[in-house]
Amino acid sequence: YSFLVRRNYMFLGVIFAGAFGFEMAFDNASDKIWDGLNKGRQWKDIRAKYIQSEDDDE
Repeated sequence: YSFLVRRNYMFLGVIFAGAFGFEMAFDNASDKIWDGLNKGRQWKDIRAKYIQSEDDDE
């Protein structure tokens, strides 16, 4: 730990890298939770049904 915060640029690099990593992990986790709670109700889940219906109408 003391190696990473000896210099200001190293400290800032660790902060920015940590924030970037946290953002990616938080976004992925929240997307997984949202997709789990709304399974079957999102466009990506029902798109195939509507695309097949349009093909049948023509």
